[in-house]
Amino acid sequence: MWRCLIVEDDADNARYIADGFRALGHVAVIARDGGEALARVTGETWDLVILDRMLPNEVDGLSILTTLRGLGKKTPVLLLSALSALDERVRGLKAGGDDYLTKPFAFSELAARAEALVRRSRTAPEIRTLTLADVKLDFATRHVERAGRPVALQPREFRLLAFLMMHPGQVLTRTMLLEAVWDYQFDPQTNVIDVQVSRLRAKLDAGGAAPLIHTVRGVGYRMAVEPSADE
Repeated sequence: MWRCLIVEDDADNARYIADGFRALGHVAVIARDGGEALARVTGETWDLVILDRMLPNEVDGLSILTTLRGLGKKTPVLLLSALSALDERVRGLKAGGDDYLTKPFAFSELAARAEALVRRSRTAPEIRTLTLADVKLDFATRHVERAGRPVALQPREFRLLAFLMMHPGQVLTRTMLLEAVWDYQFDPQTNVIDVQVSRLRAKLDAGGAAPLIHTVRGVGYRMAVEPSADE
């Protein structure tokens, strides 16, 4: 599983790409204009950026790419563009793009190129298991246990736990959880997160085990052995 930012102003095309990656089990987040994309691509960590070459307003794809590389970030970037001329492709690659795909394209080709870029960018083996305190999670078998006791989780609960364990001690906002676990690009104005966290806590803490998922009032949740002062 990896996190992908899709920078595309065409809503249908963005949704087509995002749905495809989500079906493969990845997290896909959409940014539809240059301003939002610039803030997210420089302020967050991504495994891959799918970047439309032409964007509305003043911040275009190459400007975002130049800024990203200027900050020393090596995030793989796959450029999408209707501009198929050789000099345009060369310009995009020289600006720091890792690959260039012209529109229209088949999702199968996009997915294959994306997988190759992410694979090449990872210097360490892909994470197979996670451990935090006495909780162990295995991605391959989908098995979770605490202190040797099996914990049966529903698919959404498993994704939620995995995301929390991948960010130990970090405060995860409700927006971050909605995007990573529920694939929402908006707040549905429901208590879906609180309900799922409550269910996950009940399963993890069964038998009187010490709580590991802590509420950060007004912000979100964090997973750690000890709560902080504001929890």
